[in-house]
Amino acid sequence: MAIELASTAYMLLCTALVQLMTPGLAFFYGGLVSDKSVLTMMMQSFVSMGVASIIWYTVGFSLCFGESVGFFGNPTTYFGMMGVNVNEPLMRGGEVFIDKIPGLLFVAYQGMFAVITPALMTGAFADRFRFKPYLLFLSIWLLVVYAPWCHWVWGGGWLAKWGVWDFAGGIVVHITAGFSALASLLVVGRRPSDSKDLDVPHNVPFVALGTALLWFGWFGFNGGSALASSSTAVAAAVNSEIA
Repeated sequence: MAIELASTAYMLLCTALVQLMTPGLAFFYGGLVSDKSVLTMMMQSFVSMGVASIIWYTVGFSLCFGESVGFFGNPTTYFGMMGVNVNEPLMRGGEVFIDKIPGLLFVAYQGMFAVITPALMTGAFADRFRFKPYLLFLSIWLLVVYAPWCHWVWGGGWLAKWGVWDFAGGIVVHITAGFSALASLLVVGRRPSDSKDLDVPHNVPFVALGTALLWFGWFGFNGGSALASSSTAVAAAVNSEIA
């Protein structure tokens, strides 16, 4: 199917909106922690934008949306963006996999999900992760948790074949991040309790700004999951406001 200019423009906008959510998350979490932790908290979100993007454009996208090899996506299908075209829809196995928008645009949009998902977990283990171990955790988690689940649900894996449908990341993003955050707490334990102001937000305007950016970006997160400028996108965007 040919590329639709309206859907392409719409998905470019949605990609930018979802990208905006990660800085919004940084402000939201940064405002909630103490003033001693704000820099670390915000950097954990911002660094995800860089590290996750490198992994995504090299092998992450292929692990998620490549041809199935057993339970996993083939890392060589789109390795280094091989076979991804800016002028054509995304092809897989000689057939159109995602139509109406350029293949590279689909890669970019899905990459925004890969960026924000590990950043969502950082609020659970605030004050308990050093920077270098966090980088290692972020990289490994994307490869061994996010990529398989994304392939199983969105990439045509075994869950998709069973009829599991995740419109905008309820499984791939929120369930994986939620349970992974809980699992990480079993390892790092409780926060140090030597401060009386541990649970007092140090900057409420940061929290409000982060909330506004997340709310604004949510229209691209949910509305863009239709992958086209369509009535489905309208319904998803309006439901996002109502909910």
